[in-house]
Amino acid sequence: MHDKKTGTIYKVAGPLIVATGMRDVHMHDVVRVSEKQLIGEIIELRGDKASIQVYEDTAGIGPGEPVYMTGEPLTVELAPGLIEGIYDGIERPLTEIYKVSGDRISRGIDVPKLDREKKWDFVPYARVGDEVIPGDILGTVDETPAVTQRIMVPNGISGKLEWLYSGNATIVDTIAKIKDKKGKIHEIQMLQKWPVRVRRPYQKKVIPDAPMVTGQRNIDTLFPIAKGGIACIPGPFGSGKTVVQHQLAKWADADIIIYIGCGERGNEMTDVLKEFPELHDPRTGLSLMKRTVLIANTSDMPVAAREASIYTGITIAEYFRDMGYKAAIIADSTSRWAEALREMSGRLEEMPGEEGYPAYLSTRLAEFYERAGAVICNGKDNREGAVTAIGAVSPPGGDTSEPVSQATLRIVKVFWGLSAELAYQRHFPAIDWLKSYSLYDQKLGNYFTENIDENWSSQVAEVKFLLQQEAELNEIVRLVGFDALSEKDRLTLDCARLIREDFLQQDSFREVDTYTPPKKQAQMVAAILGWYHRSRDALRAGAEYRKIINMGVLGMIARMKYEPDNKWDGFYEELDQEMRREFAEIRSGGDAA
Repeated sequence: MHDKKTGTIYKVAGPLIVATGMRDVHMHDVVRVSEKQLIGEIIELRGDKASIQVYEDTAGIGPGEPVYMTGEPLTVELAPGLIEGIYDGIERPLTEIYKVSGDRISRGIDVPKLDREKKWDFVPYARVGDEVIPGDILGTVDETPAVTQRIMVPNGISGKLEWLYSGNATIVDTIAKIKDKKGKIHEIQMLQKWPVRVRRPYQKKVIPDAPMVTGQRNIDTLFPIAKGGIACIPGPFGSGKTVVQHQLAKWADADIIIYIGCGERGNEMTDVLKEFPELHDPRTGLSLMKRTVLIANTSDMPVAAREASIYTGITIAEYFRDMGYKAAIIADSTSRWAEALREMSGRLEEMPGEEGYPAYLSTRLAEFYERAGAVICNGKDNREGAVTAIGAVSPPGGDTSEPVSQATLRIVKVFWGLSAELAYQRHFPAIDWLKSYSLYDQKLGNYFTENIDENWSSQVAEVKFLLQQEAELNEIVRLVGFDALSEKDRLTLDCARLIREDFLQQDSFREVDTYTPPKKQAQMVAAILGWYHRSRDALRAGAEYRKIINMGVLGMIARMKYEPDNKWDGFYEELDQEMRREFAEIRSGGDAA
C-alpha cells in the first residue's frame, strides 16, 4: 500500500534525489522514493522542488519515477523492546531484517522498528482518579533483568486518569485512558514516537556534580567526566580510540549504554556485536547487552543514514533519561558523521566552508552535544536523569587543527587527546596527559575528596605536576645528557616513570587490570607518592641514590595493578609495611637489597 503520491524524480545524484511537484511537503518530512519505496528525508525546499537525502542505495533509480509522501518527520519508536536491540541509522532492526532478507539489507524493506506481537507484563504505578501531567509514570515493565522501563504520560497530554490496565499487553495495546480538561479521552499505548531532530523536553538543566566512574585510571584520576558531561576522544589512526570507547561502554557507571558505530569499519562493529553479549556486566552480573542499545551504521552502509544515526541515538538516550536513568551515548565517530554532512552539502551545491565541510558544521555538532546534560525530568516527582555524550574524532593524520576537531573542542568540556607516539610505545590507553584536560576536574575532585579519599585533589595535583616536570627535564636530558641531572631531578624522573608505567598504563584485555575502582586508584597513587616523598627525605638525610632506586618495594609497586580487588587491602597494607621497613634500613645505613 502506497502513501499519497506527491512528486516526480527530477534528478538523481547518489544519495541525493531532487523531485518536482513537492509544494505540499515540509522540511524533514519522510518520503518514499520510487516503486521500490526507498526511505528518504527532505533536507531542502526551493519552490516546488525538494532535495531528498535517501537512506538506501539509489542505484537504478531514475528521473520520472514517483515520490510518495508520508506526512511525518523522521521518528524513532520508543517502547519496551529497545534494550538489546541492534539497529541501523534509522532504527530499522537488523536482526529482524536478517530474518527476512538474509545477509544483505534489501532495498525498500519495511519491518516494524519494535516488536508489536510480544507481550510485556505491565505493572500499574499510578492510580485511577489521579491528575497526571506529561512525564508522570503510569506503570513499569521489566524489559530485562537490568532495566525497568517506566511508561510515562506522553508529552502534550494531561488530565484525569480514567482507566489503567494491569497485566500482559503489547506495545500497541491501550494501557491507560486520560480525560483532558476539554473532556476528550486520550488512549495511551506503551509505544511513543518522537522526531529525532527535536530534543525531548524537561523541566530544567542542572549542573553535573557526580562523576561517571569508568574504572580507567588515566580518565578517573586525571581527566574525569561527570554524569551528564560531554567529552571527545580525538586521535590518529591506530591510537586506540575504539578500544577506549569499548572500555567506556563496558565499564562506565551508566544505567543505559547507547553505542553508535557511525561510519566506522564493519569489522570493528562486528567485534562489538560479538563481544558485548558475552561480556560480564559488573553492575548487574548479567550480559552487558541487558542494558545496551547498539546502532550499527558502518562505512559500507548508505552515507546519508550516518547523519541520521547520531540523532537516532541521542533521542533514545533522552527517552531513558526522562525515566530518571543515567544514559551514556558513545559515538564512533563524529568525523565520519561530519564527512556525511560534507558529501550531502557538496551534492546540494552549497558554498563550502573550511576543508569542504559545510558552513553549519559547528552548529550541527553543537545541536548534538547540547542535547546531553543532567536534567530535572518532566513529571511531578522531579526525578533526575542524565545523558553523557562521548564522541570519537578521527582527524586525518592526527591533526587536531582540522575543522571537526576544532568545532568539537569549542563545545565539549573533556578532551582525551590520544597520542600516536604513546601508542607506538605500547602505552595504552594512549591519552596524552600533557594535551588532555577536563573542565569538571575541580568539582569532581571535591566529590572524590569527600567520598573516596581526603587527599584525592592534592595527590592528583602532584601527579600532574610531576608529569609536567618530567617533560621539562626530558628536554634538558636531550640537550646535556642524563648525567648532568641532580639526584633530586633523577628521582623526579623515576617517580614520573612509576606513574606512567605502574599507574596510567592499563591492560584492557587483562581481567584483573581492565577496571580499577576509585578507592584502589587513590591508594595506588598514594603508594607511589609515598615512596617519592620518603625517597626525597632519605636523599636529604644523606642516603645513597643507588640504594633508593634498587629497593625491593618497587617490585611491589609494579605489581599493584595486577593485584585482584578482593586481595587489595591486604596487599596495600603489606606494601606500606615493607616500604617503612626498607626506608628504616636505608636511613640506618643498611643495604635495602
